[in-house]
Amino acid sequence: MANRVENIKPYGNEGTKAEQVERMFDSIAPAYDFMNRAMTLGIDKWWRRVAIKRVARHVPTQSRLLDIATGTGDFALQLVKQVHPLHVTGIDLSNGMLAVAQKKAATRTWATGHISFQQGDCLHLPMNDNTFHAVTVAFGVRNFEQLDKGYCEMLRVLQPGGMVCVLELSTPRNRVIRWFYDLYTLHIIPWAGSMRSGDHDAYRYLPQSIAAVPQGDNMLGIMRRAGFAQCAARRLTLGTCTIYTGIKPA
Repeated sequence: MANRVENIKPYGNEGTKAEQVERMFDSIAPAYDFMNRAMTLGIDKWWRRVAIKRVARHVPTQSRLLDIATGTGDFALQLVKQVHPLHVTGIDLSNGMLAVAQKKAATRTWATGHISFQQGDCLHLPMNDNTFHAVTVAFGVRNFEQLDKGYCEMLRVLQPGGMVCVLELSTPRNRVIRWFYDLYTLHIIPWAGSMRSGDHDAYRYLPQSIAAVPQGDNMLGIMRRAGFAQCAARRLTLGTCTIYTGIKPA
């Protein structure tokens, strides 16, 4: 059964969600990093560090990591810096976002030889079975056209005992906090995003997709159905972000 978020698209009903998401991120790539910092007041940097610490505790030395929906490469580059793996592969639908990621990587000498980026579809990963020690997704699963299939692909490319770590925006449970959160995400962010990027639809899609993506136990249920074990969730910053983790059974 399809999840609600899978039916939400940035630009209406014409074309598949994957096609529209690729077009959207190509459009907003130049403004993406600025808007990320502005929308989260810079807290997204801390969220990434917390998630990556979990990965670092699990993977062995000389590990190989895959960052799906890598975007402009922030999470993938931070994996290199914090985890010190043998190699990180970042994959994304949007060549516009990947171009930004590659420029960033070129300026960070400590990442040389330890990171690469490629264009690809998370539902049809161009990687062999049992390849990676960990698979990560930061702020990307709500853009998947099929969540179940996306998690099954992550499981496939993980080595037995490997970890999936998903960092995703979520909605606060407290009603008072939720009121301010809705005001900010439903009104201020679309206005600011359209002013900066010129793409109002992209920043209208953002809060809609956050509200619709499965959260908490619902997300953990999808992970378990895909075959992951030891699934857990940790909510951060008043419930505005959640880390989901799971392990591929040995």
